[in-house]
Amino acid sequence: MSTGSTSLSESSTLQRVRVIADFQFGKGSGSGIFPDDCEFIFSRTGRVRQVIWNATRLATLRASDGRLTLGMAGAIRLHQALPPPAYRVCIMPDVAEFILQGKNAFCKHVIAADPAIRSGDEVLVVTRGDELIATGMALLSGQEMLVFNYGGAVKVRQGRSAYDTGKYQPQEDETDDEAAGDAGRTD
Repeated sequence: MSTGSTSLSESSTLQRVRVIADFQFGKGSGSGIFPDDCEFIFSRTGRVRQVIWNATRLATLRASDGRLTLGMAGAIRLHQALPPPAYRVCIMPDVAEFILQGKNAFCKHVIAADPAIRSGDEVLVVTRGDELIATGMALLSGQEMLVFNYGGAVKVRQGRSAYDTGKYQPQEDETDDEAAGDAGRTD
């Protein structure tokens, strides 16, 4: 993996990840998440793997589908860039502490959700007061989260307390997909 490149290609790389964020989260979110001085980690094939800012991972670009998975720093910036209820899942206050620690959010704990959320979307898990407590992947649409009384609503990728204490460990979909593929090679 490399991090260096010419300023022209860094500019086009920044523009590319901003366009992906605009597509995934809505117009203007790309510039909200990714500041001008971002750094990039590339795969051996030259594709963007991770976007780094101030030595912190903002997002990972999944090779499997080309979508962004947010780190907590990226989720914080997205939370500031998008007005409520965009990509937010609001949970009951009595389970907020568990979700802060990185536990999954269940349907019975969801009190509000953006109706535009689709299964598989990256979402922001918030309290009733719009305090960001976690980021993760929606397991259901926003409407389904409110209708169902059981089952998972959000697979939490990172809770805020792990980010704040610096104890976060990346999950499987945030590592380099090529390294995993190379493990099974026999050449």
